[in-house]
Amino acid sequence: MTEHISAPGDLGRRIMYHRKSLGMTREQLAERARIDPGYLGYLEESAASPGASTVNQLAAALGTSSEELLGGTVDMPQERGPAGAQPWLEKLDADECMRLISPGGVGRVGFTDPAGPVVLPVNYVIHHGAVLLRTAFGGPLDENLRTGVRGVEFKIAFEVDHTDDPNRQGWSVLVRGAAHHLSEEERAVAASADVEPWAGGERELSIRIAPAEITGRRIHHSPE
Repeated sequence: MTEHISAPGDLGRRIMYHRKSLGMTREQLAERARIDPGYLGYLEESAASPGASTVNQLAAALGTSSEELLGGTVDMPQERGPAGAQPWLEKLDADECMRLISPGGVGRVGFTDPAGPVVLPVNYVIHHGAVLLRTAFGGPLDENLRTGVRGVEFKIAFEVDHTDDPNRQGWSVLVRGAAHHLSEEERAVAASADVEPWAGGERELSIRIAPAEITGRRIHHSPE
């Protein structure tokens, strides 16, 4: 009898997220995972409970684990373990950095408030070559990132990374630039960017970070 798995999270969203992160179409993933494209569409768009073998095939095709697809790692920090065989570090140019972060998603903003250094997770999109965030008026990014001087803006850091835990590989991108609070007119223009904060609530303050400096690194390792 086929073993079926009830996912503790949204399996379809996780499949779609990993697929799009890899730049794959449904047809490409279906071929790689050896499943029907129509069934893959069903998995991505509904609350399905596929067999364990199907989840394993999808995980292998996406370069992740079945536990990750099923949401079993949600409350766990990223994996600890030894480095891969003969690891080496590649410095990324600005174009490659922008390519990696262009899908948008979750990044981290770093700045200094009156109490000291702060790092906060934020949802973001790339809009016209700049990082665009949306947050709440009166929140930390509003209260602590205004200089009070017209035309003078705080320079902050923004970081995005991705790790492939099983293969001990990954990349990180660091953007430095001024935190510009968008005016009402600018917010209207940027409305099409569609930043959707996971935290919900009233989050009508938009902040743009135009990269003054962008650097990145990727960890590789040689096959054993």
